[in-house]
Amino acid sequence: MDTIPVATYRLQLRPEFTLDDAAAQVPYLARLGISHVYLSPCLQATPGSTHGYDVVDPSRVNAELGGEPARQRLCQALEAHGMGQVLDIVPNHMAVAGDQNPWWWDVLENGPASRYAPYFDVDWEASEERWPNKVLLPVLGDHYGRILENGELKVRFHEGHFTLRYHEHSFPLDPWSLAGILGGAHQDSGSELLGFLAESCARLPRPGSTTGGQRERRHRDKAVIHQLLAGTCRDEPHAQAAILARVERINQDPDALDALIEHQNYRLAWWRTADRDLGYRRFFDIKDLAGLRVEDQEVFEAIHQLPLRWYQEGSVQGLRIDHPDGLRDPAQYFQRLAQACPGAWVVAEKILEPGEQLPEDWPIAGTTGYDFLNRVQGLFVDPDGEAPLTTLWEALTGETAPLEDQVYQAKRQVLQDLLGSELNRLTSLFVSICEGQRRHRDYTRHQLQQVLLEAASCFPVYRSYLRAGEPVHPTDRAHIHQALSRVKARRPDLDPELLAFLETLLTLAREGHRETELALRFQQLTGPAMAKGVEDTVFYRYHRLIALNEVGGDPGQFGLSPEDFHGACAEAHRRHPQAMLATSTHDTKRSEDVRARLCLLSQVPEAWAEAVRGLWAHNARHRSSQGPDPAVEYLYYQALVGVWPGVADEEVVKGLLPRLQGFMEKAAREAKVHTSWTHNNPEYEQAVQHFVEATLGDDTFLQQLQAFAAPLIEPGRVNSLAQTLIKLTTPGVPDIYQGTELWDLSLVDPDNRRPVDFAERQAWLEVCKAGPAPERILEDMEAGLPKLWVIHRTLALRGQHPHWFDERAGYHPLQATGDPRQAAVAYRRGPDPGEGGQAEGVVVIVPRLTLRLGGDWSDTRLTLPRGRWHHWLTGDTLEGGEHPVADLLARFPVALLASAPPPAPEQNRDSS
Repeated sequence: MDTIPVATYRLQLRPEFTLDDAAAQVPYLARLGISHVYLSPCLQATPGSTHGYDVVDPSRVNAELGGEPARQRLCQALEAHGMGQVLDIVPNHMAVAGDQNPWWWDVLENGPASRYAPYFDVDWEASEERWPNKVLLPVLGDHYGRILENGELKVRFHEGHFTLRYHEHSFPLDPWSLAGILGGAHQDSGSELLGFLAESCARLPRPGSTTGGQRERRHRDKAVIHQLLAGTCRDEPHAQAAILARVERINQDPDALDALIEHQNYRLAWWRTADRDLGYRRFFDIKDLAGLRVEDQEVFEAIHQLPLRWYQEGSVQGLRIDHPDGLRDPAQYFQRLAQACPGAWVVAEKILEPGEQLPEDWPIAGTTGYDFLNRVQGLFVDPDGEAPLTTLWEALTGETAPLEDQVYQAKRQVLQDLLGSELNRLTSLFVSICEGQRRHRDYTRHQLQQVLLEAASCFPVYRSYLRAGEPVHPTDRAHIHQALSRVKARRPDLDPELLAFLETLLTLAREGHRETELALRFQQLTGPAMAKGVEDTVFYRYHRLIALNEVGGDPGQFGLSPEDFHGACAEAHRRHPQAMLATSTHDTKRSEDVRARLCLLSQVPEAWAEAVRGLWAHNARHRSSQGPDPAVEYLYYQALVGVWPGVADEEVVKGLLPRLQGFMEKAAREAKVHTSWTHNNPEYEQAVQHFVEATLGDDTFLQQLQAFAAPLIEPGRVNSLAQTLIKLTTPGVPDIYQGTELWDLSLVDPDNRRPVDFAERQAWLEVCKAGPAPERILEDMEAGLPKLWVIHRTLALRGQHPHWFDERAGYHPLQATGDPRQAAVAYRRGPDPGEGGQAEGVVVIVPRLTLRLGGDWSDTRLTLPRGRWHHWLTGDTLEGGEHPVADLLARFPVALLASAPPPAPEQNRDSS
């Protein structure tokens, strides 16, 4: 099995779609032309997980997905069909809620003495003097004292094990702290063994004893104590009764219970303290996902044991690495991974800002394709629409602040409100550094926190990639300098000398462990600030054209010319010819087909403005003083246009209601203006929900919406076909997100993770296999057959002639002539024919800005390379030379020409 895929197909595993369900789709995917199934994480996750990124045990396959037996059955199905597997893995963090994670449970039970304490990115030294060596657990619904005195915390004893319970939460008790309970039970029962166990608990090495011998002794003796205690309770019922009586006395006495809890290796706290006082690195602002220290070899091996074994066995050929920007040293990680699985196809979920490139020392195939997604989408955005759409946005909302300022303010907000714990820990480190510097020791903690806050808010990309003991890359140095320069411009009140000192620290110009630690930890802060501040805040506030508000996108970049697109593709071919190419993912804000339609608004800004003003005026009756606000209302109209069905009957519109209500609730909370996930505003949210329900039940509104949206449906589908064909033929490995081989009008999750009707797709694929005429394909435009046809035929071509698409194949732009030549994008893939030779390979021709074109190609012409060309989507044959673009696109909206003829259609299968 080749480790480099021809094409991948992403499947979202969940309890309702298991590994056996995935295996059942393998024959269909093989017939479609997919070479590798691309699975969401399949290791043991929290019960009921709908995504798998909350792993609790990396040593076993998720039981809710069928466990290892189901995985084996999937592997057998893939092998039988000559297919491979790409697996999504999560090295940055683990889920730590509840009692499902055995590593985290051990940490809570044993503190720094846990053998797994070094696995998690816990800052034990950051604990306050009152609570040394404690992990803050912000799980309580109210302040600790109130919860305790209300009797909501209870000690439980069962089968020799003590736990502390808070509703559905369970926590271990440090065995050292049990000496008092067991000693009292010994006095009450006269059990000599309980007395011995009480003394044994008291003699256990304390949690702060982390030397090898002390740690091993603690774990050895602890295991013996648990074993003997369970046996004692089994053999001496009066001893167990005495223990239960002591437990009940403690539960009835808040002071005694508080004293017991004080002896634990964690501090229970109100959930809101997570944003200020948490002592461990999180995945973004999610307290239940704790960061891992994968830079440690032992940790690396522990969390990768199964994926690496599967690669070595040959059942997995590729890996998708989730959130590498969270890691302390991504380069070291990827280098270690390359050594552990040489030859594997590895792609990283790395979000690149415009103009940014992957670090050169990452030995991987490339990214997961968000950079490509935004690049190809830019082709279908008309730059002439920027000014009128900006005017409309500002008129509706009154928002005139530059996008750069909004990004800065949003990042600053999330750093203070959501990432305050991480910022506080970094500030404490900065304080300790300055205390040892006579020129800087008089700066207050507030001043030091302010410069860190501003530097992170002004950072131009997700993060830098400094490595301890190595020279700073010029790109990283430039990004750090740019950030500090922005701080100086925005905050002239901050001391320039302090900013200069911080720049020396962030560029590793100062020696020392703490100095290096500050720079490396700062890198792990700027990524979450960008993700939460931009993608999860600004993208839900700034709605000039929401198609541009996509992961890795820049709403300020309005369109991309064919010349710039070709240049970017050539650069991608040179740097990462085997990177993944995506247009929809499980994380996109809107599906590829929704965005393709919304891009059309840039071509008809005046008509759109007129339609919006009409909708706005009509819906005044549904708007209340509580909401929605203008920005959210404008988002709603764009979202509706994007998902508006081709056949808008009553049942279909009724089905939109829960989807739009869920989307609007999420959008309003993510915006963090009138409501948020942590500070709900029920009145505002109810007003938004009412507005959605009232408008979708208003026939006049629906008629107005239909009048505007209906004419966009067919041009939007042409955009979809064009971007799909480009994805399948430009340099890289195309990925198809589940279900998107037909039209998919989905919004952000969970809307884009709805069940897929694979039976329908299988039936339409058999129609394609029969090789119908293009006119027959276009008859079922509403069902999405043209999109499936493009995917099926192009993947067949890639499978038969892979050398036309691999890293050795060239990327050759073709320039149309005449007017409007900018409306056609064309290129050739394949080897250089040499002077005077006939070209071999593939020619792709797609239209863009078709609404502005109005179907009139005028005298636009394209010169095909010498030789005979076979149109794989229509069956036509053409000779090289000049052709009117109108003729090339006459029978099908996009053109796929190859120097080899297509295979004969299948005749023996049912094609109904």
